[in-house]
Amino acid sequence: MDDDVENGSLVSYQEKARTFPNLRSKPYNPLIFTRINGRVLAVLLLLALGAVLYVGAATSPIVVFVFSICIAAFIFSVYLTRWVLAKDEGPPEMSQISDAIRDGAEGFFRTQYGTISKMAVLLALVILSIYLFRSTTPQQESSGLGRSTTAFITVAAFLLGALCSGIAGYVGMWVSVRANVRVSSAARRSAREALQIAVRAGGLSAMVVVGMAVIGVAILYATFYVWLGVDSPGSMKVVDLPLLLVGYGFGASFVALFAQLGGGIFTKAADVGADLVGKVEQGIPEDDPRNPAVIADLVGDNVGDCAARGADLFESIAAEIISAMILGGTMAQHCKIEDPSGFILFPLVVHSFDLVVSSIGILSIRGTRELGSKLPVEDPMAILQKGYSVTIVLAVIAFGVSTRWLLYTEQAPSAWLNFALCGLVGIITAYAFVWITKYYTDYKHEPVRTLALSSATGHGTNIIAGVSLGLESTALPVLVISLAIISAYWLGQTSGLMDETGSPTGGLFGTAVATMGMLSTAAYVLTMDMFGPIADNAGGIVEMAQQPESVREITDVLDAVGNTTKATTKGFAIGSAALASFLLFSAYMDEVAAFSHLPFKQVDIAIPEVFIGGLLGSMLIFVFSAWACAAVGRTAQEVVNEVRRQFIERPGIMEYKEKPDYGRCVSIVASASLKEMIKPGALAILSPIIIGFLFKMLGQFTGQPLLGAKVVASLLMFATVSGILMALFLNTAGGAWDNAKKFIETGALGGKGSDCHKAAVTGDTVGDPFKDTAGPSLHVLIKMLATITLVMAPIFL
Repeated sequence: MDDDVENGSLVSYQEKARTFPNLRSKPYNPLIFTRINGRVLAVLLLLALGAVLYVGAATSPIVVFVFSICIAAFIFSVYLTRWVLAKDEGPPEMSQISDAIRDGAEGFFRTQYGTISKMAVLLALVILSIYLFRSTTPQQESSGLGRSTTAFITVAAFLLGALCSGIAGYVGMWVSVRANVRVSSAARRSAREALQIAVRAGGLSAMVVVGMAVIGVAILYATFYVWLGVDSPGSMKVVDLPLLLVGYGFGASFVALFAQLGGGIFTKAADVGADLVGKVEQGIPEDDPRNPAVIADLVGDNVGDCAARGADLFESIAAEIISAMILGGTMAQHCKIEDPSGFILFPLVVHSFDLVVSSIGILSIRGTRELGSKLPVEDPMAILQKGYSVTIVLAVIAFGVSTRWLLYTEQAPSAWLNFALCGLVGIITAYAFVWITKYYTDYKHEPVRTLALSSATGHGTNIIAGVSLGLESTALPVLVISLAIISAYWLGQTSGLMDETGSPTGGLFGTAVATMGMLSTAAYVLTMDMFGPIADNAGGIVEMAQQPESVREITDVLDAVGNTTKATTKGFAIGSAALASFLLFSAYMDEVAAFSHLPFKQVDIAIPEVFIGGLLGSMLIFVFSAWACAAVGRTAQEVVNEVRRQFIERPGIMEYKEKPDYGRCVSIVASASLKEMIKPGALAILSPIIIGFLFKMLGQFTGQPLLGAKVVASLLMFATVSGILMALFLNTAGGAWDNAKKFIETGALGGKGSDCHKAAVTGDTVGDPFKDTAGPSLHVLIKMLATITLVMAPIFL
């Protein structure tokens, strides 16, 4: 093959099997277990399992239940792995393309996470230094928990959270680079079979990600419980234990932010570069093998949409579990509940049931081979919605059982019912977010079709229509979130639980329960999200392998549905981020009050310094978004120049007589994305620390002891509000631009290659960094700001 290329004797891609460059420079063994004897590995796993169950049994039967469900979920994921990998990879040219994508994705993942791990170790040392010199709370003093012990516990939790988040990202990428070619092969036979493979591959990743988030927090909780002798005389109380887990959430947020930034810059820079030169300038189809940036684009789908999203949702669930555990413990302490373990461990049980109900939802999607037909018999989105409906119904039942089991108390016999209704509010909120995002991003509905129609009058009108659609799309989600917070808070306040002064005290915990309800189907939602990039990659492989048009039609339909599911998942993530940040904000205020021994119940923005903190928080969101989009733009310019250079210097590429240098584009986006992710990430981490410390010094000079903490609280509030609105705008506008292009590519308004299509491609390229870089990074940023302020609270006092 290489000789043919050098001699110019390559006649047609259809006539010969293609080979693709090996994109990694040396053999890559991603798992340390690959060189361990199978029996030794089995013994080690059994010992680890025994240790986990022993620690769980010494903690609570509830923890044993959580461990059991998580282990069952991992076994189910093994079944899904075997099922997916048993499917054929199609003809040799498909396998060769898939191998090139896998090599590029694994090579970038190794480099990216090596960089992130170094930064995580550095930050862990900073956290250790701060905790070794900080003051202690009265609860820690009474339990004999010294500064050094607290410091090492927090650092260990941070590193474990970072490690688990990295593993979650790896699992997402590992699945996608192996499932894509199997979906491509199945599309040659049946649309339903291709859909089922993509869904089950996404389900495999979801089971592992959610299961790891739950079991990671549970292991940490049980280990600290046994090691510190919690609830024994003179030791820590169980209601204070969840505060030691905050480092785990921070570690997960830290890795997720850089994974989302780096992966988003990689995938969208390659996508924009490939589209601008390939589609607009050269007029060749998407994922055409003649495009030098096509492999980089397909690699980006895996490292940006799969690896980063796995780490993202892992972080969302971990942060929500820990914040709800903190609030549950605080409320149980104020209400003098005799056994508070049910309120503390309730989030773990809810997400354990999530694994069960989502597994049933995944299995409800079955595949059939429609012999003699290459087109879908049923709308793939309708099939996915049916599975989601099954999952929601089961989640409602499971939530009711969980609240009656764990939240029943003699002090307020009907409180569990109120909290069950809070969970129902959260589940309805999740469904509403999915529906709203689908309405604004699916080309079956009016907004996207109107956006596509605007392309008929040029590039500018397409951009104007897309921006206006994104701005309008923020209204309904904000109304839904507001209604959910008020409803859940009111239900919690009227639950009958009273503190020692006789005041209602269940409002915040009711909001926490609503957040749990919203995330009670997280595994199925992540399944739908992973479905998107897998289907996108499958379409690329089909196009590069020059398969018949009927096969590409099937993958195009799956890809369009995948764009919608990705957008709905982002909307879902934004809603959960808003509720989780609200909970973490309350936990931050309680933490400040505990360290300062001063009341801290409200933030007064009429104080000039506090108002400035709010302005700085809003500014942080806009600058972060600008830097993320600019990073994509700069990297895409390099890709555009490289693709143009290859078309000029190798004119035989367009006639299939010369093979493009795919590896060069992969190298460009890989190195640039690693460099470009540092600046916005550093801005996110350092801003609250520097601002809090500076205003702390000002407060000491002016006699305002809590000024630093108040300014940071204001920064967190304004950043959360601004970040939610900005993320909604970016995600929805980007998704709508993408599907407007897909709608035109179905043959509407002139179809592929028309002036209308070129205008839509321009809109899609503008939306790419919105929906896959800045937007997803923002909701990770919101939660990371909440966790970093909670961990760093002592330096603001």
